[in-house]
Order: sequence, then structure tokens, then C-alpha cells
Amino acid sequence: MKLGIVGLPNVGKSTLFNAITKAGAESANYPFCTIEPNIGVVAVPDERLNKLAEMYNPQKITPAIIEFVDIAGLVKGASKGEGLGNRFLSHIREVDAIIHVVRCFEDSNIIHVDGNVDPLRDIETINFELIFADLETLEKRIDRAVKASKGDKTQLAVIEVLNKLKSALEQGRSARSVELTEDEKELITDCILLTNKPVIYAANVAEDDFSKGIDNNKFYNSVKDFAAGENSGVLPISARIEDEISELDDDDKKVFLEDMGLKESGLDRLIKASYFLLGLISYLTAGEPEVRAWTITNGTKAPQAAGKIHSDFERGFIRAEVVAYDDLIECGSMSAAKEKGLVRSEGKEYVMKDGDIVLFRFNV
Repeated sequence: MKLGIVGLPNVGKSTLFNAITKAGAESANYPFCTIEPNIGVVAVPDERLNKLAEMYNPQKITPAIIEFVDIAGLVKGASKGEGLGNRFLSHIREVDAIIHVVRCFEDSNIIHVDGNVDPLRDIETINFELIFADLETLEKRIDRAVKASKGDKTQLAVIEVLNKLKSALEQGRSARSVELTEDEKELITDCILLTNKPVIYAANVAEDDFSKGIDNNKFYNSVKDFAAGENSGVLPISARIEDEISELDDDDKKVFLEDMGLKESGLDRLIKASYFLLGLISYLTAGEPEVRAWTITNGTKAPQAAGKIHSDFERGFIRAEVVAYDDLIECGSMSAAKEKGLVRSEGKEYVMKDGDIVLFRFNV
């Protein structure tokens, strides 16, 4: 999973990226500090792996990973090539989802590119640039479909869907706000729109907002209401807190979070929100060589899940031996789980569940 972190200059975007990835991307109090996208790979926290490691004593523990891409700050006119617009748009096309960092704190020492803090204006600035870029994409795609329709009448249905999206964009709405049927989505799979990518608005709040009560932050509340209107996610997070957490060991981190009145770090919450937004789950494999988490889309069937490990597993799939994580932990061992009849033999139509511990049987 690749998540692109975007936002206007000086909203805390690179500070947040540095904190959650410890990648050391440069951060400074001026626009365009980030030019080429910095990439950081982060392990997905999963306590289940540690429990399984206690049971199997594996040689290696391999968590699922997320790539965070810190994309250059954007200004008005990016869709026309202003600032670093062309590079911004090309980088954002490559990510699975967008983490849109929005400034929700006031600090006279940190310059805002537009002079004052207004998160909805900031969101609008970036969203409009993405909309303008998508309108250009749609116009080209409609032209191609119109030409193709002279010899292929099925293209008329494609044109209808494209025009539906274009109409919404012209009204200032994102493509993801347009409800399409599965058949309509299938017609335009080759039309990649920036505003159709899932979004989490990361509301960057002040350090003391969590102790005061996050709902007392008027900026955060406005972002939350906006996100609800377009079916996007929203997450309050403090880049400064994450920066401080990144310097602590696990024990000190736990104490620090408790002092702040938080149960988990912003990174952990961001990862969970991203998995939910993209409809992702993890299944697990366990043995003495390795305990590992594998990320799949919710609804994936067993053969396709096996293919995540190796294409031969999917091609020669016979069956999957499956036990639920909670059942295995309660039994204390795989042999005990088998004795209780909790290890199931599942076929090609089995839909994987989060936390399934699986051994795939295959023959090529």
C-alpha cells in the first residue's frame, strides 16, 4: 500500500512524514522544501505477530508494510504547471490513497502560505487543482470515446458515465462523491482520476488540543464536517506530538501517550484508518522459519490470497488450512486447535477473514 502525503506548504506535512517514517526528510519553514518525493517504509503495527512469535520462535518476523510518499507542497495554478504542479500531479497519480494534511492550529511563528489559518480554504485550493487536472483528463477521454463510438455503439454508455463525472467536477465536487454502479465503474477502469482516490484528511492540531478535548478545536470540526460530506476519512493528529514520540523507546512512548490522554500514536491510528478506507485486511502465516502478515483486500478468496505469497500457490491451489487467530491463541498450539476441530480445510470459494492463520496446500 502506497499513501501519498499532500498539503499546502507549511501545514506540517513533512514534519509529520519525518515523524512517522524517521526517514529524515528535510523540513523547513518555507514553501517547496520537498521537491522530489521522499519515501519512507513503515511496518504495520500488529500485536498478533508478537504473540505468534512467542508460540513458534521463528527465525524471522515480517510485518505488513506501508509506503508513505511525501509529495511536494502545492499552490494555486498547479494544474496549469505553476510552482511544482506538474511534478505534484504526476507523483499523486502513483499512490493508492491520499493523506491530505490540513493545518488546524494557529502559530504566529509558522508562516502560512495564504497569510492565515483556514482549513476549508486550504482543502479547496488543493481539491480544485485536482479537479482541474481531472477535467482535462476527462475531456481527452470523452473525445476518444466519441471517435470510437462511430464504430462501436457500446462507447455511448462509456460517454454517459464520463459526462456524469464531468458534470460533478464542473460543480466543484470530487469524482469520489459520484455514486456509480459496479457496471458503470467497469466501463471506465482505464480512466484514472485524482479526485477518485480515497482521502483521509489529517487535521494537524496543536499539542494541547487532545488534553483540552479535540472537539473544542473549531478548525478540526469544520474539516470533520467537510469530510463527512464527501465520504472521506478524517483523523486528528499532531505532527509535533508524533515528532516527540518518534524519539522515544517503547516504554517511554507508552508513558508519554498516557500523559497525553492517548491510547495509541497517531501513526497507529493513521494506519488503521488507511486500512479501513481502502478495505484492507491481513492474514497471517506462522512457522519456525517465519511469522508474517500479508495484506489483502477484504473479500479476497483463498486462491488469490495464496497468490500474494507466490503465483504458483494460486495456480496450483488445492486447499487452505485455516484457523482463526483468537482460536489458536486460546488453544495454545496448532495441534491443540486441530484436536478441538478448529482448523478448517477451505476450498477455492473461501473468503479470507482478518486474522486468519493459513497454510496453503498447492501442487504445480
